[in-house]
Amino acid sequence: MTLHLGDIAPDFEQQSTQGSIRFHEWLGDSWGILFSHPKDFTPVCTTELGVVARLAPEWAKRNTKVVGLSVDPLESHQEWASDIAETQGSALNFPLLADQDGKVSRLYDMIHPNADAKLTVRSVFIIDPQKKIRLILTYPPSAGRNFDEIIRVLDSLQLTDGYKVTTPANWHQGDDVIIAPSVSDEQAKQLFPQGWKTLRPYLRLVRQPEEKSK
Repeated sequence: MTLHLGDIAPDFEQQSTQGSIRFHEWLGDSWGILFSHPKDFTPVCTTELGVVARLAPEWAKRNTKVVGLSVDPLESHQEWASDIAETQGSALNFPLLADQDGKVSRLYDMIHPNADAKLTVRSVFIIDPQKKIRLILTYPPSAGRNFDEIIRVLDSLQLTDGYKVTTPANWHQGDDVIIAPSVSDEQAKQLFPQGWKTLRPYLRLVRQPEEKSK
């Protein structure tokens, strides 16, 4: 199944380390991050899940739920959890889907046969509270993900949903943002009374607005 930005994230029910999850119901009014890892008891995946667990305060701050997935059985996830806690210093504090039947992996096209015919690649989906897919990333099995970048994009999505701005290359929280091209200068005067810097008519930089409640 091919998914695109703006599509409704496919719903599913699957077992996890925190019980059965009905995805849309579990997300509720939160943002969501669904990510796959190729296999339990592997080195890169162990480091990734440790990072995601340590970032729990950051996910909470952004009203975001995270859920991992691989095609390993539930018993394998549960046994692996102790390795993650011991080697990474952070115990699992989010659910791991046990997608042994590949149901969710097929829904989200997480198995790429030319990379590996049986295991999932490192897919990432950011899903908004309306259940729309807002980001799709695919990493190869050999490369661990940069979750700082995933947080950066999540911040950008939440900011730009609330204000008529976009974020420039390498933007981070607190940096200047760009007034959306669809906003005229007259409208901008109302939206950004503090003023802005015009580099080109289509490139107007303004101080980052204070974010509304997520």
